[in-house]
Amino acid sequence: MFRHQKQLQFEVKVDRPDPMLARQVQEVLGGQFGEMTVMMQYLFQGFNCRGEEKYKDMLMDIGTEEIGHVEMLCSLISQLLDGASPEDQAEAAKDPQIAAIMGGVNPQHLLVSGLGGLPTNSNGVPWNGAYIVASGNLLADMRSNLHAESQGRLQVARLYHMTTDEGVRATFRKMLARDRYHQYQWMAAIAELEEKNGVVVPASFPPEAEKEAQPQAYEFWNLSEGSESSEGLWATGSAPDGSGEFVYIQEPVAKGQVPNPSIPSDKLHHDLDLTKLTSKE
Repeated sequence: MFRHQKQLQFEVKVDRPDPMLARQVQEVLGGQFGEMTVMMQYLFQGFNCRGEEKYKDMLMDIGTEEIGHVEMLCSLISQLLDGASPEDQAEAAKDPQIAAIMGGVNPQHLLVSGLGGLPTNSNGVPWNGAYIVASGNLLADMRSNLHAESQGRLQVARLYHMTTDEGVRATFRKMLARDRYHQYQWMAAIAELEEKNGVVVPASFPPEAEKEAQPQAYEFWNLSEGSESSEGLWATGSAPDGSGEFVYIQEPVAKGQVPNPSIPSDKLHHDLDLTKLTSKE
């Protein structure tokens, strides 16, 4: 059950309207790593979580908080758009220099949302449910959550430097702080799950089940110009779970065959030269 509370989690109050910034803020609202994504990702992970109640409870706690962050950003965008009107844009467009600046404003804020936030990114591309990850594997999902929070916090940090509006910056600072804490939460959950099940996903498919493929689990193949990659911990020493030693393959050799697919039916209209294909066989 969800219940809406009228007060925002943190105060949102801008110093002055800024339609251009409103468009930019859309990225951290409806972009790939925006608040809508983490809201839906955590909630679907929580809805579908089976067993271990502490993980489900944490997912629902944070997912519900993200609903509040979506509302905060909608309020922020609305305030940044206050005072804008179609007439204002038309008048501004009479001045070539101002028209060039106004060209970066999102017209959908006027035409579609009536000066409100939209479920889109900064270029007006609609939010997509394919952005979210809810696999049913806790460790895989927690790692995806850490990635999402890292990218989201990065984008808010960049936005912070795109404005001097202290009111907007105050809101961003709160978001940056919460994104920092959410990273701590996912890191703690990841460490706990790795300690319990191991560092490789899925833990239910153990290394020994790979049978003859086992050596390939520790080989670093040098497949680009240069060999600087040999200096990393991923190419030398022991695997994180201690199950084997890494080997750097300086000049890897392909071990597979040359594909020789069957000729498809003529009804597929493939335009293949069958005489050449036959001569090769």
